[in-house]
Amino acid sequence: MKIRLILVAIIFVLSISVYLSFQLLVPVTTEKSVIEIEISKGASYRQALKSLAEKDIIRDTFIFLLVGKIYGLDKKIRAGFYLFKGRLTPWQVFQKLLAGEVIEYWLTINEGDSIYEIARKLEAIGLSDYDTFIKLSKDKEILQSLYIHSPSIEGYLFPETYRLPKGASPEYIISIMVNKLRKEYTEEMRKRQIELKWTENEVLTLASIIEREAVVDEERAIISAVYHNRLKIKMPLQADPTAIYGVKSYDNKITREDLKIKSPYNTYIISGLPPGPIASPSIKSIIAALYPANVPYLYFVSRRDGTHIFSKTLQEHNASITKIRNATISE
Repeated sequence: MKIRLILVAIIFVLSISVYLSFQLLVPVTTEKSVIEIEISKGASYRQALKSLAEKDIIRDTFIFLLVGKIYGLDKKIRAGFYLFKGRLTPWQVFQKLLAGEVIEYWLTINEGDSIYEIARKLEAIGLSDYDTFIKLSKDKEILQSLYIHSPSIEGYLFPETYRLPKGASPEYIISIMVNKLRKEYTEEMRKRQIELKWTENEVLTLASIIEREAVVDEERAIISAVYHNRLKIKMPLQADPTAIYGVKSYDNKITREDLKIKSPYNTYIISGLPPGPIASPSIKSIIAALYPANVPYLYFVSRRDGTHIFSKTLQEHNASITKIRNATISE
């Protein structure tokens, strides 16, 4: 009797083992298919398994419920789009779910990019259309929720390479980038900001101008000093990049006519700083805005090689312009 019970038990265990092996280790389909499944935000693990079963990616959802409970996946499944390629076994499918291997896109925000460049990049990878992103970037509710006191999110989208999941909303993407900026904008920087009696928006605005003007790192603090010195004596900043902000791409050459454009950002027309940043500044430019060099310069002109000639007076500045022009002609 005991031997018979032992044999029954052994057969039962073997049967269960064979069944589990079949359910977990044998691909459901013989086709080398490519299937994309979306697990919606807020969807339960059980709902996710139902979607997988409907697409014939797994067989027995009950077994997956048990395995999911053992690994804790039933409480923390990641929402997003999952891609299943080829003849995957159900166990391989589970491993993908456990690792949260959703479809992701790489997005690089360069130092000096504006919201217009960023909108084009997002549209290119299919995460947001251009017009929607630009509209949301100026949405007052979004700005208030992120504590941004500026006309738009411009300057608050930290330049970095991001991994963004397919299906991510533009609002989510914006919050990720703004939170990254706030993380990089250290407490020491905020203390310095208070010492200057500036707002966060003013610091980022000047930093964004420095970002668009500076080419070599050594000149960032000097360019910052020029603008600080001008602000102190209420002299127009006359920063060329501000004239074309929101009008045309920074890739285009700035002309004399551009400097006459009527815009609240054009520092050839307005006094003081623009109402907000004109691009995404790097940490180097933010530091330069907070810590200008101790120099008396009020002017600078490009040498056309990435560096500038700095001057204290308009007479010196005009002489530098003439010198550069003559050098260009002689070439």
